[in-house]
Amino acid sequence: MERNQVETKYRWKVEDVFESDEAWEAAFAELETLPDFAAFRGTLTTAENVAAYFAATEGYEKKLMLVYLYAFMKHDEDVRVTKYNAYVAKVMSLFTKYGALTSFAEPELTALPEETLRAFAADERLKDYDYYFSRLIAKKKHVLSEKEEAILAQTAEPMSVSSDVFNMLDDAELNLPEMVYQGKRVRLSHGLYSVILSGPDRAARETAFKKYYSAYEKIINTLATTYFGNVKKDIFYKNVRGYESCLEMALAEEDVTRDVYDNLIEAVHEGAPAMHRYMAVRKKALALDKMHMYDIYIPLVEDAELRLSYEEAYELVLKGLSPLGEDYLALLKKGRDERWIDVCETEGKRGGAYSIGIYGMHPFVLLNYQQTTHDVFTIAHEMGHSLHSWFSNGTQPYVKSDYKIFVAEVASTVNEVLLLKYLLKTTQDAKLKKYLLNYFMDMIRTTLFRQTQFAEFEEEAHAMAERGEPLNKDNLSALYYSLNKKYYGDALTHDKQIAIEWARIPHFYRSFYVYKYATGITAAIAIAGKILAEGKPAVENYFNFLRGGCSADPVTLLKGAGADLTKKETFAAAMQEFTDALAAFESLS
Repeated sequence: MERNQVETKYRWKVEDVFESDEAWEAAFAELETLPDFAAFRGTLTTAENVAAYFAATEGYEKKLMLVYLYAFMKHDEDVRVTKYNAYVAKVMSLFTKYGALTSFAEPELTALPEETLRAFAADERLKDYDYYFSRLIAKKKHVLSEKEEAILAQTAEPMSVSSDVFNMLDDAELNLPEMVYQGKRVRLSHGLYSVILSGPDRAARETAFKKYYSAYEKIINTLATTYFGNVKKDIFYKNVRGYESCLEMALAEEDVTRDVYDNLIEAVHEGAPAMHRYMAVRKKALALDKMHMYDIYIPLVEDAELRLSYEEAYELVLKGLSPLGEDYLALLKKGRDERWIDVCETEGKRGGAYSIGIYGMHPFVLLNYQQTTHDVFTIAHEMGHSLHSWFSNGTQPYVKSDYKIFVAEVASTVNEVLLLKYLLKTTQDAKLKKYLLNYFMDMIRTTLFRQTQFAEFEEEAHAMAERGEPLNKDNLSALYYSLNKKYYGDALTHDKQIAIEWARIPHFYRSFYVYKYATGITAAIAIAGKILAEGKPAVENYFNFLRGGCSADPVTLLKGAGADLTKKETFAAAMQEFTDALAAFESLS
């Protein structure tokens, strides 16, 4: 289906950002002549001058984000359109120029005495920047001279080459092989591979699995070199900024303490027996003598999908999220009715789903809705992101409005957990209940266990490189294979191909990102439990978190919402949810 065949009500209202391409081009042309930010160089020693500088950069950034948003959305409507590819490239180039032009500011401020920075934070004109200055003080020793920071700002593009090469190989030049599927000869793609692996045809799953990984195996040395390049990039920044490890640098960037990361790893290790048991239950349910890696993605209950129209799915989401109150539901309806959401799959449209929200503009959501249970949950998930942005942007000043990536998956997952608990409570269909329990267990498996496995791989791979060990296909694959056995246990046959799974994970090029999915679902399970158990007081605490932006460190904000990640008990509770779901599933078998 082409985009012009889609009813207007199912297309996001991009004209809320700019009415036309011509309006966008005029706005971009105005921004191309950057203000003389360099005039502030050497003057950031008084609160008055610092306030004036922040007012200037804030005003420019707000306009820049609007032109970025429009270009991004128009590009994703149809990635084949050269015009919008150019729009995105032009905006990204402007971001780079802006970053280089303003790179003097942070080193200047950091060089000031701590008491001066504290005085700035207490000044009425800079009151919105109190958290910013506290973070500046914390990383004083890691910020370099003005000249050095200017050089580092220019390294952003060349340092992204490893990621760019991986994306080009993975998206365009992987040369995935053909296979016979459903009586037809087809060429594998990432999307088709996922479809086959979650489908009932076991022979097709095995064939797809082996052929898919054979493509990666042919270029595994290149992929190992590419990944090593990305790790070396991290080590370069770690060394020049004076951090003890790449992990410490990543945690500091998010203002997260090491105990949170350690709690996650320890809790998942302690919860491994439950995952091993689940693998055994899955093997038994599928009546397999040997269960392979290509057998772990199919649902254990057949013909229990929620096959709903988009309208029906949205109404179900509203019912599932009713514990969050009428104001929240009104915003969900507003987003649907005022066309924040791009619903339908069309030719050339970017795949998957996401939410994007910038300051001063309502959020937008991209979907490619299909009548599946997964896509019903996707509505709840992406609207969770959107309303987090809505509350944060609507409550906080600009500098505090953009919440940390560490908490980015919490609101979305709270919505998923609430919807799932609603469905489990209200359905009388034992088959559907069993399906939903399986869905919940796989959500925890893929988001908590699997992402922690990825995190442990990243941590050890970086540690190896930091010790001076070169990363190659052999030691990376041996590391990954040993972790796969550790996480999934003996009930699973660990096919040799899975040893190179690390080579296809795009998130590894955003180092130490994946553990945040695991902490996010842990926090979400805790918060949803509080909401269902305590009602209105817990909802208000949760809304305070949604309104919090980055007004404080993310661990503190989550603690206020009822998810204390500094305590192992919070992680243990998430593990218990998995164990309870497994017991309930077994009782229905």
